[in-house]
Amino acid sequence: MSDLLPHRLSGPALLDLQVNGYGGFDFNSDPATWAAADFRRVRDGLAGRGVAVVLPTLITAPTDRLVAAARRYREILREDPELEPNFPRLHLEGPFISPEDGPRGAHPRESCALPVEQPDLVWRVMEESGGRVGLVTLAPELPGALELVERLSEAGIVVAIGHTAASAECLDAAVRAGARLSTHLGNGSHQMLPRLDNYVQAQLGDDRLAASFIADGHHVPWYTLKNFLRAKTAARSILVSDSVAAADAPPGRYSIGDAVVEATPSGRVQVPGQPNLAGSSLTLDRAVVNVATHCGFGFEEAWAMASTTPAALLGLTPPREVEVEVSAEGCRVVS
Repeated sequence: MSDLLPHRLSGPALLDLQVNGYGGFDFNSDPATWAAADFRRVRDGLAGRGVAVVLPTLITAPTDRLVAAARRYREILREDPELEPNFPRLHLEGPFISPEDGPRGAHPRESCALPVEQPDLVWRVMEESGGRVGLVTLAPELPGALELVERLSEAGIVVAIGHTAASAECLDAAVRAGARLSTHLGNGSHQMLPRLDNYVQAQLGDDRLAASFIADGHHVPWYTLKNFLRAKTAARSILVSDSVAAADAPPGRYSIGDAVVEATPSGRVQVPGQPNLAGSSLTLDRAVVNVATHCGFGFEEAWAMASTTPAALLGLTPPREVEVEVSAEGCRVVS
């Protein structure tokens, strides 16, 4: 085991703001097929790694699909109230994102939408979820987006900037309207950007914004991630998995919504036959280990980036205490 890692750690359990799926289950599949047993399996698998709280993440999809998913999520929490502490909020990542290649990432272009055309969509999802939308990721340059940022912020919903091609001026306006986070900063962006004056650097340098990062070695090179974390500092950095159904599952093909993705033996998740990333097979405990091993931060600092820092962003009580054994492969709960 690396000398940079402790043998054990006791502290608040981990909280993942961005989970698209896990262990073969896809939160973006047809919600009519969901069962409480699926949620319990996700909970139990991640609990063994020290992850006690996750935000099921609904990506860009037709409006009816998003509303139905929120409704089924609420029904499942009613069927099994013990699940509520583990799945307390939804993360709505889209459909209000840039339709451009690059910033759109793996989201389906045909379902990208404009806030000005669907100003009440988030509120419909909020109502059907039983008031459990906690985080909304959007592109602030879209018509009607800044007004939506302000409304969501006033309602206590955390707004994140992501899948965007916004100018520095627009990003500043979004922060002044209430945006507080950059979602997986550095990803969901163009392959080629102006060298210094670009939307990644503008968000990286804005101390009013926290930022989330996918520390899997595929989304951001380790040296770049190290620079990003140093710029944001540990206090404003949040680790997420962005996991799909391939997490803690064998290499192969999986779904995220209606799309097929492929998990390679190296852990990379991509569109089959293409280099495009499409989520990850990461778990949050391994993200913590990776940051401590590759990025020059102490293990306890990295742990906070995935536990108390995201809890504070959402205004949630830090998760219960856990004790984990630590190795280069991740963490295992021992009590």
